[in-house]
Amino acid sequence: MRRPRIGLALGAGGARGFAHIGVLQVLEKMGIEIDMIAGSSMGSLVGSFYCSGMDTRYMESLAINLKRRHWIDFTVVPKMGFVNGTRIMEMVRFLTKDMNLEDLKIPLAVVTTDIEKGERVVFREGPIYHAVRGSISIPGIFMPHRYQGRVLVDGGVIDRVPINVAREMGADIVIAVDVGLYDRETEVKGIFDVIFQSIEIMEREILRTRMLNADVIIRPDVGHISSTAFTNIDEVIAHGRDAAERVADLIQRTIEEWQGGAYTDGTEA
Repeated sequence: MRRPRIGLALGAGGARGFAHIGVLQVLEKMGIEIDMIAGSSMGSLVGSFYCSGMDTRYMESLAINLKRRHWIDFTVVPKMGFVNGTRIMEMVRFLTKDMNLEDLKIPLAVVTTDIEKGERVVFREGPIYHAVRGSISIPGIFMPHRYQGRVLVDGGVIDRVPINVAREMGADIVIAVDVGLYDRETEVKGIFDVIFQSIEIMEREILRTRMLNADVIIRPDVGHISSTAFTNIDEVIAHGRDAAERVADLIQRTIEEWQGGAYTDGTEA
C-alpha cells in the first residue's frame, strides 16, 4: 500500500515563524516523512533550511543564538523600506549552500507577491536565496526585492499559509502551520509592530476560507508574542513542539484513513 505524499504549508508570521522548527522536530520524532514544503515569508526561510538538509537541532541553535546585527542591515535613507536585505540574502545563500530550488531533495515552493501586478508568484526553480529574499520582504520594513523583472514582497500578503500551493505540488495530505495573530490582543510598541500587525490582520481575513483545504492545522500558541520579538526564540520553538504534539494522533489517524480509503477504493495497491 502506497503511503500518502505529505506536504507542509508553513505560514508567515515574523519571529513567530520560528515555531515551524519545533513542528518539524516533532514530525521527525514521529517518523513522518515530509515530501514537499510550501512556504510564505518566515515559512519559506525555515523551509529552505530544512529542504537543503539542515538538521533541526542546528536550526534551533542558529535561531536562538543569531543576533540581529548578523542579518539586519538598515538603509541609510529609507525610501521603500528600513532594511536593505542584502545581509540576510547572503546568509541564506551561505546556509543553503548556494543551491537552486530544483536541486533540493525535498521539493520547496517559495511564495512571494508581485507588488506591482498584485499577484502571487511561486518559485520552484532558481537560486533559493533570491526566492526567499523576496518572500520575507515585509512591506514597509524590507526593501522590495527586484528579481526577474518583478518587484517582490512578502508572500504572506497574498497567501499567508500556502495550502493550495502544497496541494498543487502533489500532496495527498497537507499539514498547515499557522503562526498568525489569531484573535487575541497584542501590545503595539513601535512602528514595526504597527506594520506587522496591520498586515497580519488583513492576512487573517484572507486566510479564513483557505484553511478549509488543509487536512491538519497546527496553530502554535504564539499569539501573545510580537512578530518583531527576536529575543525569546527558544519559547517560540517550544510552542511549535507543543502544538505539533497535540495533533500527533490526528496526523497518524489522517494518514491511516487515507491509506484505508486508497486501499478499499482499489486506487492504490
